[in-house]
Amino acid sequence: MKPAQNVLAPDWCECSNIDMNLFEDATALLDNLSTAILLFDTDKRLHSINAAGEDLLSTSKRAVCGQMIDELFIDFPLLDAMTECLKSDQPFTERDVELRISTEHTIIVDCAITPLPKSIFSNGAVFECINVDRNRRITREEDIMARHQATSALIRGMAHEIKNPLGGLRGAAQLLERELETEDLKEYTGIIISEADRLRKLIDRILGPSDAPILRQINIHEVLEHIRSLVDAETPDQINIERDYDPSLPDMMADRDQLIQALLNIVRNAVQSVGDHGTITLKTRAERQFTMGNQRHKLVVRIDIIDDGPGIPEELRETIFYPMVTGRAEGTGLGLSIAQTLIHRHHGFIDFDSTPGQTTFTTWLPLEAKNS
Repeated sequence: MKPAQNVLAPDWCECSNIDMNLFEDATALLDNLSTAILLFDTDKRLHSINAAGEDLLSTSKRAVCGQMIDELFIDFPLLDAMTECLKSDQPFTERDVELRISTEHTIIVDCAITPLPKSIFSNGAVFECINVDRNRRITREEDIMARHQATSALIRGMAHEIKNPLGGLRGAAQLLERELETEDLKEYTGIIISEADRLRKLIDRILGPSDAPILRQINIHEVLEHIRSLVDAETPDQINIERDYDPSLPDMMADRDQLIQALLNIVRNAVQSVGDHGTITLKTRAERQFTMGNQRHKLVVRIDIIDDGPGIPEELRETIFYPMVTGRAEGTGLGLSIAQTLIHRHHGFIDFDSTPGQTTFTTWLPLEAKNS
C-alpha cells in the first residue's frame, strides 16, 4: 500500500504546472462543498478526499488517502462502472445507489464518476456522491420546523384569546364572592376561581417555557449523567440505562437547565415506552459539515436516546411533536413539544426513527462558537 497522503500527490501538481496557491484555493473550495468528492487513480487508489467525503466515510483524510476502493467500502456496486469509466473515458451517473460504509452503516447516494484528462491526472477519475438520505432528512426537518412554528403561532394566538376572558371570569367571581354572605355560596365562586387558574396554568404549559436560554459552558455528558441518575432513581431495576459516549466531544455553550428539561422529557418517554423492563441507551457522537434548516454547521453533537420498546404508532408519527398529542391515556402530550421548543432555542433540532423493538430520538446541537 502506498503511504497515506493529505492532499493530491505533489508530483501530480508539479507535472501539471499547477500554481500551488491556486491548488490550495481549489482544495479549500472543495472542502466547502456538501457533495462528497473522492479522487482515484488508475489503480482505483484514493488520492484525495474533501471534507464532505470525510463525513461520508466517517473518517479522516489522513486515514484513508492511499487506500484502494475496496478498502473504503465493504461493498462497492459501481466497481465495474469505474473500471469502464477509466478505460473508455466516458462519465457515468447513477441514482439511489446503496453504499455499505461498514457493517452497521449503509447509505443511499446519487453519484457520478467522471474521468479526468490524462494531461491533469494520469487516467484518474473523480467520484462524486450526494447523500440522498441526508437530503431527505433536511427536507423532513424543514417541514417539521415549519409546522412546529405554524402550530406555535396558532397556539400563542389562541392562548391570548382564551386568557383574556379567563381573567375577566376570574375577576367577576372574586367580586361576586365579596358580595356573598354565606360560605356555602362562596364555595361555588371558589370553584370558578380555581378552575380558571387551572386553565391558565394549562395554557402556560402548552406555550412552554418563556425564559430565554442562559448560555454557559457545559459538558453534554455531565448533563446526560445527571439525567441518567434522575431516571435511574425513578425506574424499576429491570430497566437498564446504558451509555455509549464519545469522549472527544468538546464542551459547548448552552443553558444547562433547559437541556436537562428537554432531554429528560425524551428519556422519560423512552422509559414509559419500554414499560417494566427493557433497555435505554444514551449515545453521543460528533458530526461534521451538518446542515440544519438552511444553515450548515462545521461541527454538531448528536445525542441519540434509543429504547427497545414497541415503537411509535404510525398514526402519531406526523404529529408527535404537536402539543396535546399522546399515545397514552395518562399522558399530557406536552413533553416532546416542549423539548423541541427548547432545542430550537439552542439552534438545534430533534427527529426520530422508530421500528418495533428500536426507537431512536436524535437531538442535534451546533458546537461552533458563533451559535453560542
